[in-house]
Amino acid sequence: MKKIVIFSLAALSLMACSKQVATEEEERVEVVKTMTLQPRKVQRQITVSANLQGYETVNVAPSVQGRIEHIYVEVGDEINRGDTLVRMDQTQYRTSQLTMANLETEMARMNALIESGSVSRQAYDQAKLSYDQTKENLAFLKKNTYYRSPFRGVVAAKNNEDGELYGGAPILTITQVEKLKALIAIPESYIPLVKEGMKLMLSSEIYADKTFPAFIEIVYPTVDASTHTFQCKIQIPNANRLLRPGMYVTTMLPLNEDNIICVPYQSVEKLVGANDRYVFLNENGYAKRVAVTLGQRIGEDVEIIAPEIVAGAEYVYVGQHKLVDGVKLQIAE
Repeated sequence: MKKIVIFSLAALSLMACSKQVATEEEERVEVVKTMTLQPRKVQRQITVSANLQGYETVNVAPSVQGRIEHIYVEVGDEINRGDTLVRMDQTQYRTSQLTMANLETEMARMNALIESGSVSRQAYDQAKLSYDQTKENLAFLKKNTYYRSPFRGVVAAKNNEDGELYGGAPILTITQVEKLKALIAIPESYIPLVKEGMKLMLSSEIYADKTFPAFIEIVYPTVDASTHTFQCKIQIPNANRLLRPGMYVTTMLPLNEDNIICVPYQSVEKLVGANDRYVFLNENGYAKRVAVTLGQRIGEDVEIIAPEIVAGAEYVYVGQHKLVDGVKLQIAE
């Protein structure tokens, strides 16, 4: 009987201890610091990147076949509009010149005969047609025998040498460098905010202490269905030639002013093994976990977006690392 009483007392003692532990767990309190969320007016902006291109680039590929008589330039040479770049075999051009000289004499005679009525209109029209065709062909041969630069730029590539047989591939590549361009892709949600003529600044890792002015020249009218972005063509003045085609640049595109809610970046928690972000709010003295989307980064702060993130909400910014959803909070002074 005595043993039964001892066992009963021990069981009661264990039950009391279990209840005490459960009570302590239920009453877990974490000391934290909070702040009241307030909207902040900021300039909306997005960061985009692009590769620079020469504003105009032309592959020198004459439309006549034959031997390349002479190439007047080398890679890196600066050229002006109208400079002769390549001289092709002149045989066709000179033959066409002789034919044209003969036809000019013939047309002078035909003009005199048609005025006196000594030749039929049909014969005159046939001679005139032959003259016009030869004149057009001569202009074509001149352009493609003596290939001239269509703009001011530099020689970017040379693929042939004097005397080689031209097979149709580009002999030279020339590109404009005093003015550059780039195509940037912008999320479709910004369509109402992006306009032609908007000014922006470019930066390059090569010139860490410099920025370069540019502006949006063309806003393309369609959206890519796979990426949900639209393209803009930007123009970059480059008179000092610091930037070069092919370089990688980034730009901050200024958009509209907006009221956003920002918090210290370090106070936003990240789910282990994922990229999900969350924060804690003080809801009537208890921690409430809220999943958020990160927006614009502003110095040490970051924009957070969620239906629960509103002005006046009490946000936990110190002590949040040890919180779980529903734990009781003690607000430190």
